[in-house]
Amino acid sequence: MKHVAAWARPFDDPVLLSDGRELVTLRDAGDYITSLPKAEQNLDAWQAAVEALLLVVELNGPTMMARTGMLRALNRKVERVFDPSRIEKHWGRRKLKRDE
Repeated sequence: MKHVAAWARPFDDPVLLSDGRELVTLRDAGDYITSLPKAEQNLDAWQAAVEALLLVVELNGPTMMARTGMLRALNRKVERVFDPSRIEKHWGRRKLKRDE
């Protein structure tokens, strides 16, 4: 595969940005990263996203790897909060027929 064609590969699912835009291809993701300020580009999360992007392009890897890197970098400030209302209720232990 030509190097130019590798950058034109689309993600399986587009990466949605907070401003409503979508990153559809690997080139879109690369352009987005290069448009960030240098201080932000040097963060570990973005460095990992660039590395994943380059591995996908150069080694013809799965685009899901680059998408995951982008999503982790974009959501690095999002704190996961535990929601206790989603816990399934435990109604007791089921008894087997032989234990009755």
